[in-house]
Amino acid sequence: MSDEKLVIDGREIALDQDACLCCLDDWSPQVAQALAKREGIELTEAHWEILSLVQQFYTEFQLSPANRALVKYVALSLGKDKGNSLYLNGLFNGMPAKLAARLAGLPKPANCF
Repeated sequence: MSDEKLVIDGREIALDQDACLCCLDDWSPQVAQALAKREGIELTEAHWEILSLVQQFYTEFQLSPANRALVKYVALSLGKDKGNSLYLNGLFNGMPAKLAARLAGLPKPANCF
């Protein structure tokens, strides 16, 4: 565990070595926005739509989706226009599975480096 932290409304939120939340219960939209800002991302409705799906995936399967699973899950849920690597890479700086999981307050996907 690193000593990296976010401070949201005076509350310290611990991050692990991958800048993911140490405690999933610390997640909130404000935390997502703070994490996104660190990545140089301004969250739009398109981002929130994907973050919600990533959280839904986690609830369903008890793990964060890897890239291929994320693309497939988004395609099944939102259609092929959004369920493709080009769209997701554009939203999440070329690291959709890793970054979407981080911003959604979830652990890093198992096969992301």
